Amino acid sequence: MVMVDIIDFSTQKDQASGLRRMAKPHPVRVITVASGKGGVGKTNISVNLALALASQGKDVTILDADLGLANIDVMLGLHSDKNLSNVMNGECDLDEILIDGPMGIKVIPASSGVKNMAEMTPAQHAGLVSAFSELTHNIDVLLVDTAAGISDSVVSFSRAAQEVLVVVCDEPASITDAYALIKLLNKEQGIFKFHILANMVTGPQQGREVYEKLSKVSDRFLDVALNYLGHVPHDEHLQKAVKRQKAVVEAFPRSRAAQAFQTLSKKVNNWPLSTASGGHLEFFVEKLVSGSTLEVLP
Repeated sequence: MVMVDIIDFSTQKDQASGLRRMAKPHPVRVITVASGKGGVGKTNISVNLALALASQGKDVTILDADLGLANIDVMLGLHSDKNLSNVMNGECDLDEILIDGPMGIKVIPASSGVKNMAEMTPAQHAGLVSAFSELTHNIDVLLVDTAAGISDSVVSFSRAAQEVLVVVCDEPASITDAYALIKLLNKEQGIFKFHILANMVTGPQQGREVYEKLSKVSDRFLDVALNYLGHVPHDEHLQKAVKRQKAVVEAFPRSRAAQAFQTLSKKVNNWPLSTASGGHLEFFVEKLVSGSTLEVLP
C-alpha cells in the first residue's frame, strides 16, 4: 500500500472560522441510510428517496459514502472525473466535484481511494470541515448512502447523522445482520433511535412482519427505539429503471414502488427537525471527523 501525504489544510484555513461560515439560515436534515447485509437495495432506496423529497420542493444532496464500491453515479448515468478523495488531497473544492442529478438533486461522488473515513489526522479533519464550509448551494436534506455491513466508515457516518435508516428485507441473513448493525451502533455509539424500512416485500403485511421479526429480537436484548418507516414493494419497474440508469421515481412515477417512495418521503418530512446546533451541517461534519488516519490509495 502506498501512503500519500495529504496537504495540511490547517495551515491554509482556520477550522473555527470555517465552521462559522457553515452556519445556515435553516437546519439541514442529515439521514444515514445503512443495512447490515449487502444486496437489500439500500442504494436504490437512497436515490429514490432523494428524488421523492426533491419532488416535494426540498434541496437534496446525496453523499455516496460507500467508499469501496461507489455506484450512485453509475445508477443515475452520471459521470465525474473527481471525487471526495480529490477534495481531501487538496486538489479541488467540494463544489467542483458536485454532480447535477435528476430533479435538481446533487451528488457528492464517493472517494473510492479512501480506505477509512474513521481514521483521519487533525489536519484532515480541518480539511473536511473546510470543504463542507465552502459549499455554496442550499441543502435541506443530506442523504448519506453508506456501505453495507459494519465497517468503521458506516459507524462514523451513522454516529454523525441525526437519523439512521436501516434497510432490511425478508431474509434471515438480512434481519440478522441488521440486528448486528443496530446492536453495534447502540452499544458502542449510544445511538438509541432507528428507522426501519422493509424493502422488496409483497405488500404492507409482509413489510410489517419483517419489522416485527427485527423488533422482537431488538426489544429482547437491546434498549433501542425502532420506528417502522414503511415498506417498498417488489416491483419489476425498479429493475427496468435500473437498466435505464434512472430512478424509478423518475422513470415510472405511477408504479407501485414510486408511489411507495412518495409516501416514505412525506413521512420523512414530518420527522421533527431540531433548530439547535445539532441541526446544522457543521455539527454533522464535526461528529464525523471527531476522534478519528486516513489512508489514501494510489
